[in-house]
Amino acid sequence: MVVIRLSRGGAKKRPFYNIVATDRRNRRDGRFIERIGFYNPMAAGQETPLRIAMDRLEHWRSNGAQVSESVERLVRQAAKAAPQAEAA
Repeated sequence: MVVIRLSRGGAKKRPFYNIVATDRRNRRDGRFIERIGFYNPMAAGQETPLRIAMDRLEHWRSNGAQVSESVERLVRQAAKAAPQAEAA
């Protein structure tokens, strides 16, 4: 089964997460099928904290991929921020 989840990267005490589509049996930071976006909780200034390719996310969902709870929370956060960005 394909799952969309976070894969941790970055340095010690400076996390950076890739949002990836992977087989659920693979390790958290192991091999993945496709990188869909990223989440940087330590973003400061003009850095982008979150980017998700919504078209690829919907593609994987339509093919039966499950979305982890943390990624689902980030997707809702991105959807809430998108209308505000369009209005500016």
